[in-house]
Amino acid sequence: MENDLSSLGDSKLEQAVRQWLQYDRNPKTASMVQELVKEKAVEALKKCFASRMEFGTAGLRAAMGPGISCMNDLTIIQTTQGFCCYLEQSFGNLKERGVVIGYDARAHPPSGGSSKRFASLATAVFISRGVPVHLFSDITPTPFVPFTVSHLGLCAGIMVTASHNPKQDNGYKVYWENGAQIVSPHDKGISKAIEENLEPWPESWNTEEALKSPLLKDPYQDVHTQYFKAIQKHCHHREINKSSQVKIVHTSVHGVGHTFVQSAFKAFDLHPPYAVEEQKDPDPEFPTVKYPNPEEGEGVLTLSFALADKEGASVVLANDPDADRLAIAEKQESGQWRVFSGNELGALLGWWIFHCWRQQNPDTAAVKNLYMLSSTVSSKILRAIALKEGFHFEETLTGFKWMGNRARDLLDQGKTVLFAFEEAIGYMCCSAVLDKDGVSAAAIAGEMVSYLATKNISLSQQLTTIYEEYGYHISKNSYFICHDQDVIRSLFDRLRNYGGQKDSYPTECGRFSISAVRDLTTGYDSNQTDKKAVLPTSRSSQMITFTFSNGGVATMRTSGTEPKIKYYTELCAAPGNSDVTHLKKELDDLVDAIVENFFEPVKNKLQPKLE
Repeated sequence: MENDLSSLGDSKLEQAVRQWLQYDRNPKTASMVQELVKEKAVEALKKCFASRMEFGTAGLRAAMGPGISCMNDLTIIQTTQGFCCYLEQSFGNLKERGVVIGYDARAHPPSGGSSKRFASLATAVFISRGVPVHLFSDITPTPFVPFTVSHLGLCAGIMVTASHNPKQDNGYKVYWENGAQIVSPHDKGISKAIEENLEPWPESWNTEEALKSPLLKDPYQDVHTQYFKAIQKHCHHREINKSSQVKIVHTSVHGVGHTFVQSAFKAFDLHPPYAVEEQKDPDPEFPTVKYPNPEEGEGVLTLSFALADKEGASVVLANDPDADRLAIAEKQESGQWRVFSGNELGALLGWWIFHCWRQQNPDTAAVKNLYMLSSTVSSKILRAIALKEGFHFEETLTGFKWMGNRARDLLDQGKTVLFAFEEAIGYMCCSAVLDKDGVSAAAIAGEMVSYLATKNISLSQQLTTIYEEYGYHISKNSYFICHDQDVIRSLFDRLRNYGGQKDSYPTECGRFSISAVRDLTTGYDSNQTDKKAVLPTSRSSQMITFTFSNGGVATMRTSGTEPKIKYYTELCAAPGNSDVTHLKKELDDLVDAIVENFFEPVKNKLQPKLE
């Protein structure tokens, strides 16, 4: 082996592989690496060892397999050792309070990795340092982890999941003591601590001992009871639910959601939804779908539509595999199915939650204490509702970590945070969970559908009513795939030095005039008197927003987890302007102009999203 290693011809790679083989005790990943060394598969080894997975505010997400670039037993131990040390520095009472660890049903037999295995290794690390661990005894939805952090007053939470990523991936998501995902500078501090604790501690591999430790507790039953109790505060029409004739289909897309959504419906006295039999049990192979992501729309919902047609159901609810997102589709009078966008569902749920709150709180002054949030790339519909109804609306950076932390701040000031959403089908309908939650959202959506049915109103009709009252908000979001960081950099640099002029942004795009520019990479905002953006800025990601004179808004940004340049566009019309055909055509033309003038897909060899 020593000779094979030295013949790789790359001292940095040789050193990384040697350290790996010294530390790794998983026979499958160790032998995979030994095989690659024997075969002198330098390129394959570089893929596994070129760079350590970056620990960001979303934690980790990567393919399962051998090496420091992948999710496996050793990288989980190293990550948890770093996280544990960082928590020891941050909390004097970590050993009294402890942490919670949950996991989904993902598994990768070739490398011996699975979410359950990773969760038990993380548990062993904490227990070896005398830290109490609340480890769920079975798979659980992601929102149960932040709920447990808040409910039990713990220092932190870890959820082992890759959400809706492809089947070979896994992830490690981290929550702070406030029940929200971590934000900077915690990610930097944890990263540094990981690098300082790469050698496994003596007890870190000893999962058998850890699982017998008196420091180990199982929160499953208690949290199950308390969570469903907490979401019942958002059930306002129990009598309607009990007698509702509406038929609803639910799919958990081979993930963890089935039993939890059934329980949520029960907590609301709703009739149980019809479950898609082929998809209701957890299966890490996701055999019936190409991608286990309900955001991708109809392909993931084919079996749901077939079951709905068979049972005469008019609405389909779909969770992603870790049940923190929710997609909804409705059968139209034409017989076609309409899959609502995340922005449309944000409008419906936002309207519904405010409508229920207003019925319970007729005092007009109470609205002044009320907040709704959405991310800056999501629809501005909540802003329009807030303006008319008198509550507060705030925008945050993209991602629920920002909304969760802002919600916590507002709650600590005695405010009420009713609702938060992002266009990527993520909804926080209940402030007991300061993250997106597809389980509570499913029950609340079920009640909304039942209530509207008593008035003979469909979701599509209600959405139109919302737009007629608060102004049409029509959006169009998509992305280009680009694996070349240099191309991405030059594309955004060109927009910042437009027409060859340094620090000069475009003033028009095709026939569309630009009225404002905000660049959250550099911190520039033309709308502010001092030209400085109000929202936090980050040089590590690209994000520019253009506001157009016709009421259009477009944001271009890079993705933190995928090789994509995304765009989000919306046309916001004033109430009363209901020429939808004209508005859609105007938005289509605007998007075409942005693609042609700003993305330049042919020149930049960008791959469009496959429809």
